[in-house]
Amino acid sequence: MRNNATASLFYFLFIICAAALHADASQEDRLREFIRSRRNAPSDNKGSFKVNDILSHRVASSLLSTSYSDSEQSALKAADKITALPGQPEGVDFDQYAGYVTVDEENGRALFYYFVEAPQDASTKPLLLWLNGGPGCSSLGYGAMQELGPFRVNSDNKTLSRNKKAWNNVANVIFLESPAGVGYSYSNTSSDYDRSGDQRTANDAYLFLVNWLERFPEYKSRPFYISGESYAGHYVPELAATILIQNSYNSKTAINLRGILVGNPLLDRNMNFKGEVDYYWSHGLMSDEVFDNITRHCNFDNSDGVLCNGAVDAVDPGQIDPYNIYAPICVDAANGAYYPSGYLPGYDPCSDYYTYSYLNDPAVQKAFHARMTNWSACTNLHWKDSPISVVPTISWLVEKKLPVWIFSGDFDSACPLPATRYSIHDLNLRITTPWRPWTVNKEVGGYVQQYKGGFTFASVRGAGHMVPSSQPERALVLLDSFFKGVLPPYVMEQ
Repeated sequence: MRNNATASLFYFLFIICAAALHADASQEDRLREFIRSRRNAPSDNKGSFKVNDILSHRVASSLLSTSYSDSEQSALKAADKITALPGQPEGVDFDQYAGYVTVDEENGRALFYYFVEAPQDASTKPLLLWLNGGPGCSSLGYGAMQELGPFRVNSDNKTLSRNKKAWNNVANVIFLESPAGVGYSYSNTSSDYDRSGDQRTANDAYLFLVNWLERFPEYKSRPFYISGESYAGHYVPELAATILIQNSYNSKTAINLRGILVGNPLLDRNMNFKGEVDYYWSHGLMSDEVFDNITRHCNFDNSDGVLCNGAVDAVDPGQIDPYNIYAPICVDAANGAYYPSGYLPGYDPCSDYYTYSYLNDPAVQKAFHARMTNWSACTNLHWKDSPISVVPTISWLVEKKLPVWIFSGDFDSACPLPATRYSIHDLNLRITTPWRPWTVNKEVGGYVQQYKGGFTFASVRGAGHMVPSSQPERALVLLDSFFKGVLPPYVMEQ
């Protein structure tokens, strides 16, 4: 892992949540750069995703589906079906598809998706869209290949093994590489990459869904959910708001959105900073003296300046993975080899390397129906708009009676549980079910609390930033409870 303890540790501490440390260059650097650009953009500090502005300035006619006939859509679907992925294990018992959906015909902007149906009773199971964060990181490379997808890439970089706790056990799952420029997604107009931002990402994801549902019409009326992690704490609620608004304009393209589920999200940058500081101190990653100095000189708002930065510069957590502070790291040896620093059952911190090699194999790209390209886990896009807080958007969704669930792995220091709690507190919702344990196999899987309007917050015990990676069974139980609209179970040991 490439933590540079001599670099500006302010940006290490104030890291935005994304997916995981990756092998092919620098998610850490990408995140630091993104935060630095946001801190130096005062105009960005004024607002959130402006739901009222969308209502007054955007109409459904501005977000139209592309015009393909039913027979053309059927042909596109057939062409997207994957015969088999290179190295996949025997006995794959579900259909999988991959390909592109055009979201801007004039500019040639197209988003890549990977879709896996459920092995059993797919026609009775809901449709789920998964989004990773960054901004600029791949839902294929992280979500599909390292977290909740049906396969994991083995250490030989060539073969796949089955993920027994994959989320397509209970849903039909779309992994979307978004926005254009991420992973296999692209635009024929290079200037599009300089226009990336929260609003365009939401618009394009909405257009993707409308057009994808034309290609897969059997899912048009299916219960639809959105999930993701990290900077998807922006993507998911913003897309949900866009869908609800567009549904109100045009019932013909209505998407049957039933709820959102977001893990270890970035919700409010100032509260995330405060939560990180508290998490570092309470978990022994900084001294009392450094903590006192930070809390003396930082207001955890937009007024923080040189004195605050200097106080944070004294933090040195050492060679740890900020996304799971108790997990082993991937050691880069001087001879170019890499290996885990320790053993944790079911978890390999070097999996970024395996995924990078696999997704850059020409045979793999051909099987995915992807354009031949140099795939990377994260892309440094020029991000235009990123609200400091999405709490107002979440509040609006709760007012619209959309089920909203948020969960936090409690080993994550990048988007830590205290930070999420601070933002939830700002929702000012009344508690209806007090904080209580929930269990998996009679062991505490985490804790959960519910609020007025059905808003639900759950922790996942022993999980890092990528909850389905470090605690796959607990993540699957939480997802199943979310779909059923009931709190995860509490089964006391007899």
